Amino acid sequence: MTKDPRKCADIAAKTLEDKKGQDIVVLDISNISIISDYFVIASGTSHLHVKALADEVEKKLIQAGYDFRGKEGYAQAKWVLLDFYDVVIHIFYKSEREHYMLERLWADGKLVDRAH
Repeated sequence: MTKDPRKCADIAAKTLEDKKGQDIVVLDISNISIISDYFVIASGTSHLHVKALADEVEKKLIQAGYDFRGKEGYAQAKWVLLDFYDVVIHIFYKSEREHYMLERLWADGKLVDRAH
């Protein structure tokens, strides 16, 4: 269990924003899923950008004391998934995001307002 899932999701989203991630979305799926409380979804502009985004989010969340379960898809950098237990970060190459449309698949989730 993540110590503060909302804060973890916020740090991930802010890190993605700082590194020029695109179309950043935070979904609260706690009422519709047992796998996670939050999905953070973003796009990168190239495979290298996707990797850089994943590296920075992983680094920042581990530095903040969050437990890291693992990652998938890093080698191909089309869709990198970072698993921080109650928060899962999805970083897509643009065409992959358009293909999988996670926001539509999880449309029953609640969009988190990220206004600062």
